[in-house]
Amino acid sequence: MTKHILLMDGPDMPGLIYHVTGVLFRHNLNIIRNDEYVSPDGQFFMRTEFEVGSAPAGAEADDLNPQQILNELRETLPEGVKLRLNPKAKKNIVVFVTKEHHCLGELLIRYSFDELDADILAVVSNYNTLQPLVSRFGIPFHYVSHENRSREEHEAAILRTLAIYQPDYLVLAKYMRVLTPDFVGYYNNRIVNIHHSFLPAFIGASPYRQAYERGVKIIGATAHFVNNNLDEGPIIAQNVQEVDHRHTATDMATMGRDVEKIVLSQALKLVFNDRVFIHQNRTIIL
Repeated sequence: MTKHILLMDGPDMPGLIYHVTGVLFRHNLNIIRNDEYVSPDGQFFMRTEFEVGSAPAGAEADDLNPQQILNELRETLPEGVKLRLNPKAKKNIVVFVTKEHHCLGELLIRYSFDELDADILAVVSNYNTLQPLVSRFGIPFHYVSHENRSREEHEAAILRTLAIYQPDYLVLAKYMRVLTPDFVGYYNNRIVNIHHSFLPAFIGASPYRQAYERGVKIIGATAHFVNNNLDEGPIIAQNVQEVDHRHTATDMATMGRDVEKIVLSQALKLVFNDRVFIHQNRTIIL
């Protein structure tokens, strides 16, 4: 039985949950899980997971008409409320990499064991270093070199490749190039990046070297959506690892790779299950 997820956000006011659940009830839809949150600035967020309910004896269950459900909800709910209704299904993704294998390897293994909640349609890289790894999993690998190309020319070539697949999300699994605003605009709030530090500390390049020189006692990793400000997009997930004065910058980088791949996988699970809302450069996770 197909499950669906209804996402709603807008100004808070009395009766919002009642209006939504009433429409679903009238269509014989069974709510499996419902989560809601009201932010301090009065914004209401709700994630409702449901399925078609059992039909009475001797009757057939109604087929779900998503557009009809949305139309009835819009008639019932006040203006300013945003609605999204998605089938609970795997997302289609393309993974971007450069030369580092650890995050890509983690995603490929999870995908091969059906633990990713997504289908990896292809891997795109500006180097061919990781092509042998990807080929072992039978996934298309596209080497799109950046050499002798402007950033805009390089991204235009990537977009031509992406047009083949039409992915729901792009995953930057240690892709070490800054994307232009035009490129980000094509996939607004649909690009997830893993950054090798506990943001907002140590933005940009060589964060483990920066952390070592600062004498930190923890290192970390941050998965976030990409926007037009370097490493400042809405944060989805973070984690840390304790270190001390005995650890060199190289030690920290080695330890950090384990944190990075786990944090990226955790963030993607949240995103692919439609549990993440974006509000004022912050995420609300239900």
